[in-house]
Amino acid sequence: MDTNAGSFVAVRRLAGTDRAAGAVAFHHSSSAEVVTGSTAWIGRGLSCVCVQSRDSDARLSFDLTPVQEECLLRLQNRIEVQYDGSNREHQEELKALWYASFPGTELRGLISEQWKEMGWQGKDPSTDFRGGGFISLENLLFFARNYSKSFQELLRKQNGDRAIWEYPFAVAGVNITFMLIQMLDLQAVKPRSLFGAVFLKLLSENDRAFDILYCITFKLMDQHWLDMHATYMDFNTVMKSTRRHLERELLLEDIQRIEDMPSYKLLAR
Repeated sequence: MDTNAGSFVAVRRLAGTDRAAGAVAFHHSSSAEVVTGSTAWIGRGLSCVCVQSRDSDARLSFDLTPVQEECLLRLQNRIEVQYDGSNREHQEELKALWYASFPGTELRGLISEQWKEMGWQGKDPSTDFRGGGFISLENLLFFARNYSKSFQELLRKQNGDRAIWEYPFAVAGVNITFMLIQMLDLQAVKPRSLFGAVFLKLLSENDRAFDILYCITFKLMDQHWLDMHATYMDFNTVMKSTRRHLERELLLEDIQRIEDMPSYKLLAR
């Protein structure tokens, strides 16, 4: 596995109406250590210092404005919340996800075989949130409520020539949340990559930028999946390709808002 990939998922075969789920595993990259305090300007008005990890991979650390610091802290607070199956608010959000996904279909319980239809590993979705936390549920619900057409297309695999062995929708969503957190280095005190620094500028313009980027990423991942004629063994490769695509878009000169990203046009409400 590529140590920069961020996450991977193993998926069992989907046949007919039996929507199988996947097993999620995550890789955490090593932390970085600042080895020099000299400041440089790296375009876009971003101030940085050189950083080097234990394996001598040069990285950067960027200074933040007070607004950016506040936005990052709010997002980090969301990231730190673990899903709690006994928490009434979390239970209600999970129910809301079901009804946003399958309008008119009664949910028989928070633990039910029905959840497999959405692409969870088993009958209890709470066991799949360990990797992404509560924010991964929030991301899915935001997607369902704000870009329902795209959400339903992906959930029901309506577009393109689909593989016999498909990725499970919900588990893929948890992977995407985790991948974005790692790619943007959102658990660090300051961003240590240009991608993370650029994203914080977008976040300071729109406090839902992470949720929107999640929706963009999910749609983009599915497009890469179809373009690559992928099957379940290719999920890691598709995620790496999606990540590289996102990184290229974030560095485009004319990206001032999250909605300026070219792949934002893939989303439909």
